[in-house]
Amino acid sequence: MARLVLALLAAALIATGQVPKAEIERRLRAFEDTNFKRELRLQSLFEEAGCTGDNLTEQRVKHAQAPNVICTLPGSTSSEIIVGAHFDFVDRGKGVVDNWSGCSLLPSLFQSLKETAHHHTFVFIGFTNEEEGLVGSRFYVHQLSKEARRNITAMVNLDSLGLTPTKMEQDRADKKLIQALATVARSSKLPLSVMNVHPARSDSDSFQDSRIPAICIHSVTTAAWPILHSPRDQFSAIRLDDYYDTYLLVRAYLAYLDEP
Repeated sequence: MARLVLALLAAALIATGQVPKAEIERRLRAFEDTNFKRELRLQSLFEEAGCTGDNLTEQRVKHAQAPNVICTLPGSTSSEIIVGAHFDFVDRGKGVVDNWSGCSLLPSLFQSLKETAHHHTFVFIGFTNEEEGLVGSRFYVHQLSKEARRNITAMVNLDSLGLTPTKMEQDRADKKLIQALATVARSSKLPLSVMNVHPARSDSDSFQDSRIPAICIHSVTTAAWPILHSPRDQFSAIRLDDYYDTYLLVRAYLAYLDEP
């Protein structure tokens, strides 16, 4: 019962920071046609959401032309929650689903959380070159010190959203993170179901491989899978109501995970 109450409070905690659906759609429509342009666009979206100065940085990545984009929202402790999504794409389509849908939500999630005090430090990361073998996320994890790795309490990965109601990968996800997301979904009355997509890998795997608690949130089903990496990966493939529900769920989930 206590956990349910916390979930309800978490869902309400950032109610005044809810980004309107029209703004979520506008950022989703702001996809670019090269990875370099996407990196610059993601930076500009972070800036307009209020992530500026020393809190917005680039991390140069070996063997990648574009850097990781990192927006930090400081908390009262050194414990971190990482929220990640890759911005690169396979150019057989427009890459709106995979994965501008994930990375364009990062500035909105930052915007939703920025006006309240936090126990954790939130680190929002747009990863480069996921499609080339998780290059950006692997680099990020490998350069962390042992202490920095221990400080990460959760990594929430967003990949290929809006095709269907929200899904979560269960095969490799941390059990506590799974339970927390299910609790928030129930208390918020937002859709959530399990759909395992392994052996396909995403940036959450880079953290899981290093025993950092992680979870991947997505929208892929067996029927929707052929859309990825194909000419059908267009804005028209996104179901905006489902996409906005995913934003609302992740927004509440991050607030819930922040509870000490």
